[in-house]
Amino acid sequence: MFSQEFLKKRVLIFGANGMLGQRTIHLFTQSGNYEILASSSEPEPFFSGIEYKQVDFTQREAVKNIILNFYPDVIINAAAYTNVDKAESDRELCWKVNVKGLEFITEAARVVDCHIIHISTDYVFDGTKGPYSEVDTPNPFGYYARTKLASENALKIGGALFTILRTNVLYGIIKTGRADFVRWVVDSSRNKKPIRIVTDQINNPTFLDDLASAIHNVIVKKKFGLYHTGGREFLSRYDFTLRIADYFNLDKSLITPIVTAELNQPAPRPLKSGLITIKAESEFGFKPHSIEESFDKMKKELNL
Repeated sequence: MFSQEFLKKRVLIFGANGMLGQRTIHLFTQSGNYEILASSSEPEPFFSGIEYKQVDFTQREAVKNIILNFYPDVIINAAAYTNVDKAESDRELCWKVNVKGLEFITEAARVVDCHIIHISTDYVFDGTKGPYSEVDTPNPFGYYARTKLASENALKIGGALFTILRTNVLYGIIKTGRADFVRWVVDSSRNKKPIRIVTDQINNPTFLDDLASAIHNVIVKKKFGLYHTGGREFLSRYDFTLRIADYFNLDKSLITPIVTAELNQPAPRPLKSGLITIKAESEFGFKPHSIEESFDKMKKELNL
């Protein structure tokens, strides 16, 4: 997948035990072009064969020390507080992880002159007139969304080299930890569990391999600034679920369409959302898989 035309780079990954962190490590390791140090808040890694250090992302000295000791060329910040509903009540921790943690990274990154790649979200938009491009004005609803926009702004004024990759609805090949949306739908159906899926949330779901590849291309081509990454197709969460059911031969009678308001969730969701990826496609060759192509890869690697 990856080019061999550059020297091995030292890459520090925060949030390494998360979905994106795991898949980025898997794909970067295959390339042989990276010396990786993985970090997360858990005592043990969800993978093997890579140097790992537990770090409390909310502690300035801990973040500073791991960066100054490793002296990375690139820092990938895949760490985030992502429980959108819990963020409404757990605001202090959400801010510490999503904003302060990135500020601590930026402080140390300036010292070692490294490139920060930060993962953000379509939640910075209100979801009233999507899909959105990089020039659209953010208007976040909910506390989680506000912290993600604040993190972007902190990075922009932090004085370090940076790239922000906004994305939405991540899914893909995860072998350890919480199941992604596709795996959850498949497992629920095969266990005869009914599920309710919203029809009024529109976006372009992002395959993890595509986002990991985008990160790689940003590094190789030294692209800085703000980019949107997402899947090829814009569709509702319900229609996406039906595509999963069709591909994996699931019982559609277990899938009930509802609207978001019926869930009575503490935090608002952007409804008409999704991200336009033309800039990423033209500037660093972002080429997302089709939905069925991504399902093919998931089926083969996960034996779904």
